[in-house]
Amino acid sequence: MGRSPREISQTSALAFESEVRAALKSAEISGDWGYPLAGAATDSEEMTVADWAYWLYKYARPIERAEENVPEVLFLHNRSVVRLPDEFKAEAAVTMGAAGDLIPVDGMESSKDILFERVADPLFDVDISFANLEAPVTEQAIEKSIIAGQGPKNPAIMRNSPAQFSTLAGHREKNFTALNFANNHTFDMGIEGLETTQKLLTQNGIIPIGTPRNPEEYGRAVVITKEGIKIGFISATFGLNGHQLPVNEAHRIYTAKLTSKHVATDLGLLNMQIEDCKKQRCDFIVASMHWGYEFEFFPRSRQVEAAHNLVEEGVDLILGHHPHVIQPLEYYRTKRDPNRIALIAYSLGGLTFWWDAAPHLVLGLILNMQLVKGSIVGASRTYLERIEPIPVFQDGFHQGDTRLLRIEKLEDHLSRCGDVGSDDRRKHIRQMKKYADLVLTNSII
Repeated sequence: MGRSPREISQTSALAFESEVRAALKSAEISGDWGYPLAGAATDSEEMTVADWAYWLYKYARPIERAEENVPEVLFLHNRSVVRLPDEFKAEAAVTMGAAGDLIPVDGMESSKDILFERVADPLFDVDISFANLEAPVTEQAIEKSIIAGQGPKNPAIMRNSPAQFSTLAGHREKNFTALNFANNHTFDMGIEGLETTQKLLTQNGIIPIGTPRNPEEYGRAVVITKEGIKIGFISATFGLNGHQLPVNEAHRIYTAKLTSKHVATDLGLLNMQIEDCKKQRCDFIVASMHWGYEFEFFPRSRQVEAAHNLVEEGVDLILGHHPHVIQPLEYYRTKRDPNRIALIAYSLGGLTFWWDAAPHLVLGLILNMQLVKGSIVGASRTYLERIEPIPVFQDGFHQGDTRLLRIEKLEDHLSRCGDVGSDDRRKHIRQMKKYADLVLTNSII
């Protein structure tokens, strides 16, 4: 069971599938995969038969337990520690809304200016709005958006049509300020998909994060200035699903071995970007991290260690995505500045997935935050003053004969859970509440 999917010929694909089914059946009987599997791969390029079976197992049964000692570290502090120091003199403030994965859904173009209408206030009525664009926009023919892979030799392929992108890009007159575009699907449609996406982002006034256009930009951060506050954005993805950039285009996507099963976590590229932020005299640094283990509600201990290292190097806010489920928020008091609380959002989950997906897959988090720049004992500092985590979920509904998608605040549905909708819908809402409590009870007051 040590073969990689990429080492398996087409003729042996059925044998591979048979091995996966056998591993799944064994795990279902033993219950051994109810905990995070040690040594598991999260990069499809590194996955063996056992890894692929584990992926399928937790896709249907998300992992609700954490590695030993991880919860104790994550929940050492809670949101009550987020406040400005007593001696701090405020001078300027910036509001920010952040969310996780934006994934294309077939037919979602009918939901333009409907998709975000219930969450526009925390996500778009801010100075800076941010999310992860999970799939490239392409001018190539699209039959349908594919979420599941098509066998061991074909990892999942995702792509946006221009109409799908237009739906995801914003709400009415307000688009996202910036979208991370360094993720494992960035190169699914090759150079054309990469360049088409960058062109459309620019045309819509959206700043791409993590995809430099030329070699001179490699290792540089993206700096956004609002209200006189310079915010540096850095980014990296753990891999590209086995796709290889041409040698002369190797600078185009920020990729690093963040969660490889074979090598230690490599923070070199991210540290390079942190140094660039410092050279550009940024007031605040945001790290966009496409990393982690899919369908696991807690980060692995190696991620916690990496996140703490990045924070001590200068990062003030980590926005994680990729696991397709939400993970805890850690309020980390830094050693470099005892007054500073860095927020580490290990995974914000997603805003969109696919029609009628399971509760864990449609549950996401929106963060509504405020940063304040000022001075303390004569030194200029920028701190997080306010953080509001908002559990949300993707809801499908009909308007006449048209099926629509809308992002809803979970809280708005909890009070009506016992009175409105079918038994399945009430069960769906209660299950999402259970997952939100699992991840956030110790970090939300």
